[in-house]
Parts: sequence; C-alpha cells; structure tokens
Amino acid sequence: MAAYRERTKTISIGDRVIGGGNPILIQSMTNTKTEDVKGTVSQILALEKAGCEIIRCTVPTPEAASAIREIKKQISIPLVADIHFDYRLAIAAMENGADKIRINPGNIGDADRVKAVVETAKERGIPIRVGVNSGSLEKDLLKKYGGVTAEGIVESALDKVHLIEDMGYDNLVISIKSSDVMLCVKAHELLAGKTPYPLHVGITESGSVQSGNIKSAIGLALILNQGIGDTIRVSLTGDPVEEVRSAKLILRTLGLRKGGIEVVSCPTCGRTQIDLIGLAGRVEKLVENYPLDIKVAVMGCVVNGPGEAREADLGIAGGSGEGLLIRKGEILRKVPEEELLAALKEELDHWEA
Repeated sequence: MAAYRERTKTISIGDRVIGGGNPILIQSMTNTKTEDVKGTVSQILALEKAGCEIIRCTVPTPEAASAIREIKKQISIPLVADIHFDYRLAIAAMENGADKIRINPGNIGDADRVKAVVETAKERGIPIRVGVNSGSLEKDLLKKYGGVTAEGIVESALDKVHLIEDMGYDNLVISIKSSDVMLCVKAHELLAGKTPYPLHVGITESGSVQSGNIKSAIGLALILNQGIGDTIRVSLTGDPVEEVRSAKLILRTLGLRKGGIEVVSCPTCGRTQIDLIGLAGRVEKLVENYPLDIKVAVMGCVVNGPGEAREADLGIAGGSGEGLLIRKGEILRKVPEEELLAALKEELDHWEA
C-alpha cells in the first residue's frame, strides 16, 4: 500500500509545498519577541542557513502581527503565525502577510469568530494549521475517554477540522502533539486513515537538547517510517538551530532526505590516543556547509581506523602525534595530528566522487 503521505492533499505555504508525496519539510519556531523585528529576522536567517524551510512566529499582540510585514521583507522562507485566543490577531497576521496560520479553534472563541478567521484565510488562499495538543483536550473528551488518550486527541482534531470544512474551507494542515511519545505515535496511526490532509508531526514539550532529541528521534522515526507525516518540527528547549540540525539528521537516517555530509565516529576506548571527542565536534562543524552527499568517518586509533572507515567516503584516524587520511578504506597519507582537520578540509574542497 502506498505511504499515507503520498496520498495527502497538496498544500502550498508561500512558495513551498507539502503533502501529495512532496519532500518532508523542516520547520522550527523563533523564541524571540516577534515585535523585535531585528532580533527575529536575525534568528530566522540563522535558521535558514541551518536548513529550516518553514518558520513559525508567535503572535500574541497587535504589535507582533504588524511586525510580520517587516519580517517577511527580510527572510526567504514561508512564515507561519502562531495564534492563541484572539481571533483578531489571526486576521491581522494574515493581513500583514503570514503565509499560514496555526490555530486551535477551541481557544479562538465561538463559531462566529472561527468563521471570521476562515473567511479571511479563504479570501487570501492562506492555509490553516489546525493544532491540538494533549494538554488542551476538551473536558467532555477527557470524561468520555477517562483522561488524555490517543482516541480523544484524534476526535478533538477531527471535530475542529469538520467545523472548518462546514464553513467551506479545506486548505488545511493538521497537527496532533503530545509529550508522551507512544501516545503521540498511536494518535498519528489512528488519524492517518481518517483524513486526507497533510500532517505536521512533532513531539511537543520534549525537553532539553539531550532528552528532547532522544524522544523526538524515537517518536518521529516510528511515525515517519510508517509513511505518515508531511512536515516536521523537533521541539527542543534550546537554540532553535539545534532543532533544524536534529530534524535533518532524523530525515537522513530514515532515508527520507539526501544531501549533506554524514559524520560517523567511534565511541572512544582505551586505545584512543587523541582528543577524539573534540576532533569529531570540529569535523561536524567543518562539514556543515558542504553540499556533498557523502559519509565522513572520524576514528580514534590507527589500528582499526582504516577498516572501520571502509564504508565511509573519507576518513581520518588519529594516533600518537600523527594520523591517517583515508579514502574509501584506502590510506592516502600520514599527516601530523595537528594537521588532520586541514587535510580533511583539503580533500572536501577538491572532492570528486
């Protein structure tokens, strides 16, 4: 059976497209004050450089809604306005150029307020992301299901989707998130067969960079590997650039994205005679801006290094005071330890497959 993502509705967000089997796009969210145009633009540009393809900004005030117009002039990726509670801010954000809005119709207000938002979106052809989090589940659904459950989250999301569909609009994206990884996975499995709309996937409130990466990697892998999910965000308590780096690695690891250098390194042992941890970090930093689809190995000893690096396109293996530069398992030359990184850079600069 074809992957669910190949059969979802195609939705345009600015000049990007999700759904219908298109590539899974990476999102992040700014943590600046949106009213601070300079600071917000600076962060978005850093995220763009890291590989972010859609950016979301919170819009809690009229000033933030107005700032979207200026922010949009200075960035290159689509901007999603994140709205809570005040339907007027959703309308203002769209009027100021938001490419998409994220709302939970349950906290926007009565049907007339939701309809006012939908009508503006319809006039401007702006997609609406209907977002439901486990923490915002309605009391009647909590009672019906005996607490927060995957079934309750799905029912809540579909109720809101049907509300907007009944208003004559189907330019929609759905997100259902929970900090409970396995509950989140189950909810996506339940939802995938019940709606044609593309899904924004992520594990919400996943935690710090370390714990959040583990929870996000497990949850996203279990969902994406089933053919579910059209756009993703790795939610971390930290620099949003880390979210983008993690999302890229998750997609590459699952074979859902090509491009970018993959760095592999050994875990260190008693034979290690160099600062392998520091070297591996410097190599990861070095390769960030190379548009090469290759694997680079960083090995800690010259005994097993060449063999362990055989599956890599390029590799370096460190010894006591010197190291080896390796290409496809073959030793190219010995170099002083302090020149290993420079030797690797030279090979990358002149790389030809």
